[in-house]
Amino acid sequence: QVQLVESGGGLVQAGGSLRLSCATSGVIFSRYAMGWLRQAPGKERELVAAISSSGGITYYVDSVKGRFTISRDNAKNTVYLQMDSLKPEDTAVYYCASDRNAYGLLPQRVSQFLYWGQGTQVTVSS
Repeated sequence: QVQLVESGGGLVQAGGSLRLSCATSGVIFSRYAMGWLRQAPGKERELVAAISSSGGITYYVDSVKGRFTISRDNAKNTVYLQMDSLKPEDTAVYYCASDRNAYGLLPQRVSQFLYWGQGTQVTVSS
């Protein structure tokens, strides 16, 4: 059974930082690209960042470039999202997810992810 469990969300003031973690089990973690996605109230779910299976290639949506950093530790089966210079518009539920295909191309669409965590709330106050 595949499980993805996010942690690290919370309430922070604008300009602050948070680090999200996603621990996985039930899948050979090192074979799959991973992503962080978010959904704000009334908005569609969007891909925030993705990282290749080896960690060597990353993708960021334009709105977070230079502020967020995705990383992974394949020995710990964990993916991270370091979020700095947070803005109120970053407020959302953040999900981690795994790619559909082992050793696939870096996913850049929501539909390319198969397994999802339960989400963690990030709230940025102004």
